[in-house]
Amino acid sequence: MKIFFLIITVFLYFGSVIASGHLSDKDKKATLECTGLYYANSMIPQGTLELDKIVYSISAKKFLTSYLIKEGVKEDFINAELNKSIDELYGKPYDEKKTSNCDKYIYKLIPSAKAEIDKLVKSGIY
Repeated sequence: MKIFFLIITVFLYFGSVIASGHLSDKDKKATLECTGLYYANSMIPQGTLELDKIVYSISAKKFLTSYLIKEGVKEDFINAELNKSIDELYGKPYDEKKTSNCDKYIYKLIPSAKAEIDKLVKSGIY
């Protein structure tokens, strides 16, 4: 009986550790897509897009890249996915609706995201 409880306890412990520390494939894909969108937005010329939106996009891309790495996503994979996004989005105009949807998604997924991105924007280090 003690072995049964020990096995159940170990299973529950490791199951909770795995569940709490990693993004689902769906969340990882969506986060990478948003990171790519922010990256593409950051490359829009200043005369075409307001500077505050460019700075926000640079900061959001930096924050999300760091977040993904902390979540165990390999940096080479992140870079490859961002390159795909740039290939698709570079030269296209700023999409207010997509960017707003990404903001909402990221703020819901990562509760501290808004404050951390704002901190990067205000720091001038992005």
